[in-house]
Amino acid sequence: MSAPTVYDVAGQAGVSIATVSRVYRAPDSVRAGTRERVLEAARELGYVPSGNARGLASRNTRVLGLCFPDYADPDAEDPDGDYGDAELMLYSDEIIRGMERAARRHGYALLIAASLSEGPKSLVADVAGRVDGFAVLARTVPTEELEVISRRLPVVMLAGPREDAPLDHLDHVEVANFDGELALTRHLIADHGITRLAFVGSAEDSPDGEARFRGFQAAHLEAGLPVPERPDVRTRLTQAEGRQAVAELLDGGAELPGGVVFANDQMAVGALSELNRRGVRVPEDLAVAGFDGIPLGRLVTPALTTVRQPMRRLGEEAVDLLVSRLEDRDREPESRVLPVSVIRRSSCGCANGHDAVPDAASVTQS
Repeated sequence: MSAPTVYDVAGQAGVSIATVSRVYRAPDSVRAGTRERVLEAARELGYVPSGNARGLASRNTRVLGLCFPDYADPDAEDPDGDYGDAELMLYSDEIIRGMERAARRHGYALLIAASLSEGPKSLVADVAGRVDGFAVLARTVPTEELEVISRRLPVVMLAGPREDAPLDHLDHVEVANFDGELALTRHLIADHGITRLAFVGSAEDSPDGEARFRGFQAAHLEAGLPVPERPDVRTRLTQAEGRQAVAELLDGGAELPGGVVFANDQMAVGALSELNRRGVRVPEDLAVAGFDGIPLGRLVTPALTTVRQPMRRLGEEAVDLLVSRLEDRDREPESRVLPVSVIRRSSCGCANGHDAVPDAASVTQS
């Protein structure tokens, strides 16, 4: 069966070929009703626009795609300290670097869609039509869009647990979010005696953030402490939101917790700044911990205790799965879970040279 073409989509939608082209290249120039009719026809036919004629004919562009939301944090791009580019690498930057290096090793280039500001449908279709394989951060692209793309291209889901049943056939790579947060929270409770911890989480549709919160809950259950039903604060994963979250906790009138666990390092770094501004001593008055292991966490004062995930390796594994799928389209879907490690630093009260406690997730000092 031949692949559907732009002519097929135009015919089914009852529009011109030029209109189909505009839907994918300049969606705002097409009336909403017409645009949706074209996209619905494309979904039904399994049509993915091609970036060039050679790619359409051979499906061999030697390019891999990555669809990632824009997680840029303005506060991290121009910090007060004189930090170099390596220290300012954030979560998305590290994954992209890992994918780029692995792609080059396999003879591929990497095409990055780093923002969904113009709408996921047009963006995803445009990128998918130009590549041989596609990596997508979990919950970034609607399930129905991925279903269409995966009929034509290998797709790997990055981060988060396996998604809805319709996507069970996709390859998948994530890190041990639950285990890492369990080990970190266990350390704060068992080694530092902190029995009142607050958790600052991300949006409910973030599978990684929710897995981390479940690890936080499990540590409380294990220690015989009251298990929180929900994060104390939910917010976006930026330094500014971390500062705001701390302000909300401190100004809420409740008793100050013994520590605050943040769903990522960027929020924790912002929180440290706000706590310092308010005269709250870390860790004497309040312990702080994050998750990710971005390099900036080593440079703030006090240095940030965190769970380090292998961000570059996450990107490398995604490329490995894509290349393996290109070589064998019929193999069974594979799901990989990468280990994490708890990094003890002074923001939780650990002194330099503090011995590591063995745990399900490895615990190290840096």
